[in-house]
Amino acid sequence: MSRSTSYKTKQREAILGYIASLKDAHVTAAQISQYFAKEALPVGKATIYRHLDKLTENGVLRRYVSDGISGACYQYVGNEKNKASHLHLKCNRCGELLHLKCEALSDLERHVSDIHSFQVDTMKTVLYGLCEGCKLTFEGRQNAR
Repeated sequence: MSRSTSYKTKQREAILGYIASLKDAHVTAAQISQYFAKEALPVGKATIYRHLDKLTENGVLRRYVSDGISGACYQYVGNEKNKASHLHLKCNRCGELLHLKCEALSDLERHVSDIHSFQVDTMKTVLYGLCEGCKLTFEGRQNAR
């Protein structure tokens, strides 16, 4: 077994444990750094990035770069549940990235494949709009006018 797949440190385990605890949620390197700073655990940014790269290479994490502007975010995929087909929803206002897991996705994938002869990569598909919180804020401003 290579050193990159078997070498484990307390920091690696702490980073992996934190990301796994988030279940389906995405997290950025900056958010991980903020978490460990708040918990008073010494994990440097370079260490975080190094472990994120290794965990992604080993298939434990999935890396997302949705718009080329925002930083990458990571999701734990150490179990089959998180490897299931889903789309992503990205809020244009606050930048939140959400998962859309819905039975209708299978119908959409099948339709696009059968009718349009195109296979959608749902793991990289992002729909842009407003999240519930931003939509409510926006609607509240519109109603106040």
